[in-house]
Amino acid sequence: MTATTDGTPDATPTPIRVFLVDDQELVRAGFRMLIDSEPDLTVVGEAGDGSEALQRLAVTGCDVVLMDVRMPRLDGVEATRRLAERPGAPQVVVLTTFDLDEYAFAAIRAGAAAFLLKDATPDTLLGAIRTVHAGDSVVAPSTTRRLLEHFASALPAPGAATGDAPAPDERLATLTDRERETLVLVGRGLSNSEIAAEFVVSEATVKTHIGRLLAKTGSRDRVQLVVLAYETGLVRPQED
Repeated sequence: MTATTDGTPDATPTPIRVFLVDDQELVRAGFRMLIDSEPDLTVVGEAGDGSEALQRLAVTGCDVVLMDVRMPRLDGVEATRRLAERPGAPQVVVLTTFDLDEYAFAAIRAGAAAFLLKDATPDTLLGAIRTVHAGDSVVAPSTTRRLLEHFASALPAPGAATGDAPAPDERLATLTDRERETLVLVGRGLSNSEIAAEFVVSEATVKTHIGRLLAKTGSRDRVQLVVLAYETGLVRPQED
């Protein structure tokens, strides 16, 4: 928090710092105009590919990165993976076209906080930046589920390597029965309120379960919990 000229604290919050990564200059210019028009957001830099982004982000502090997937030199998947390995890494929102970006799932696995479709409305994009900065998922879990179902062929089939029953996943080993049940419902796309109704408990209790799931499984956010539910076979594509 800064101080005013009379020495009193300035209550104006520090703007959320956004970094743009896209190989199309016109797209970056459009994002910059939109983001900089908001008083609580500011663009602090941009890059035309993943390699340039990693170089600039090494010396540029930011909170949220909007990362395109398909770019020359270094694509968004690998750039996201390398960025996520850095201490204090910013949140990454993957920008994807749902019908052709088969790398979107890989980017989420690489450490992206979530994804956003390129045809999203301006309000959706701005809301996504704020939501991710607050530590939540950009997209509804049900949307994440649809993405995973779209790329279900890329998911490893439990037990496929041996043809036998799937081996227990160590990420699930320490979960209680209720935490495992919660993970299944998260994977199916239920919101906290819907899970609370299913269990007949408060939303605060559900949030506690999810917090423990994140800690025990080493997941960064709710999106990665959905991915985990699919990877471990707890939830299957088109399961009701």
